[in-house]
Amino acid sequence: MTTTTEARTRSGRLMLNKVPEVTIWFWVIKILCTTVGESFADWINMKLGVGLVNTAWIFTAVFVVVLAVQLRLKRYVPFPYWLTVVVVSVTGTLYTDILTDQLNVPLWISSAVFSVLLAVVFGVWWLRERTLSIHSVTTLPRESFYWLAVLVTFALGTATGDWTLELTGWSPGASVLLPLGLIAAITALWKFGANPVLSFWLAYILTRPLGANIGDWLASPKVAQPGEPTGLDLGTFTTSLIFLGLILATVVYLTVTRSDVTETYEAAHAAHASGGPRRERVGLAGFCLLAVATTGLLVWAHGQPHTGPAPEEDNTSAVQMAPGVAVKKFPPAKVAALKNLASTSLKDARSGNAKGAHAAAQSLRDLWDADQASLQPLDNTGWTSIDAQMDKVLGTFGIDHSNPPMPAAQQEKELNALLTDMG
Repeated sequence: MTTTTEARTRSGRLMLNKVPEVTIWFWVIKILCTTVGESFADWINMKLGVGLVNTAWIFTAVFVVVLAVQLRLKRYVPFPYWLTVVVVSVTGTLYTDILTDQLNVPLWISSAVFSVLLAVVFGVWWLRERTLSIHSVTTLPRESFYWLAVLVTFALGTATGDWTLELTGWSPGASVLLPLGLIAAITALWKFGANPVLSFWLAYILTRPLGANIGDWLASPKVAQPGEPTGLDLGTFTTSLIFLGLILATVVYLTVTRSDVTETYEAAHAAHASGGPRRERVGLAGFCLLAVATTGLLVWAHGQPHTGPAPEEDNTSAVQMAPGVAVKKFPPAKVAALKNLASTSLKDARSGNAKGAHAAAQSLRDLWDADQASLQPLDNTGWTSIDAQMDKVLGTFGIDHSNPPMPAAQQEKELNALLTDMG
């Protein structure tokens, strides 16, 4: 075994230098990173306009670069460590999206594949190092296994989170409660004396769907069935910007205070005794019961009627206007921004990038709704005409409508009509 690389803080305690201590700050910033992984991946894929696969290649290259920097460091430094987490969050999300949107792999298969892959990573890691604890990440091989496991957990969390929403049809607000409740239950079992390493990795996986669901809740529009939680209608860009700012502020705080330096393996475990083999067995039984209860809840939810937003009544005018006339009185910059999003959605629809096309259409809806207060007073007739066609576009994607997404050909037709109306 190699010796542990150690340093002393000003308080004199020993620490390991490559992975932060698991404090409340660790979980706060981890959830922030997972939210960015969901919203920023969608926004970047839409803005780059190079397709989902090429976007994944770009972020894979970025991940290799930032990981190389992280691996070369001799101690834990907050900024490069959490930058790596942010990039791996986006990259893992893109990998799952490729399987789902490009290769049409069912989410249950993706979840199973990533579960097996994670088990293999943990198995090889254990056979080589005889520990999976992040308090013992003191060598290059262990850190390499650690980052590989982190990457797979992000992909697995994305797949299982999306699969859960597909099974249940829950709204963004309600979807936050399941992973949050599971993490709370895991924390309680850990406090009781369940195995700390198993508890950590289970919670780590669950932070991915939790963060993604929070991001969806913040970005989703304020449209829902009576009695259902609604989104905050911030959009993917604003959500990403807010969470990136919070991550940066937290990293600056941790850099200054050094409050998340990792203690030695012995010190970390002395602070929380597991309670012995008996309590660990009881904790393991608790995890099994939790899994059974979660499965039962998902089966029950899947059997319930999946109702989406109520169909909107189309009360808009059917007045046909010549190309460009409807937007003639609108600010050119706002019209250009709308046309750019519609063109991006059309391009992605034509290339088979369903995820990108949907994301662009959703951003188009967000921008159109946000501009209503300023545009409609300028020309109510023009605004009403564009709004009618905009609603047809959103209907083809199942956005704000109860119907499922329509074929790409129908989406292209309505997007072309919208672009024609806007000149």
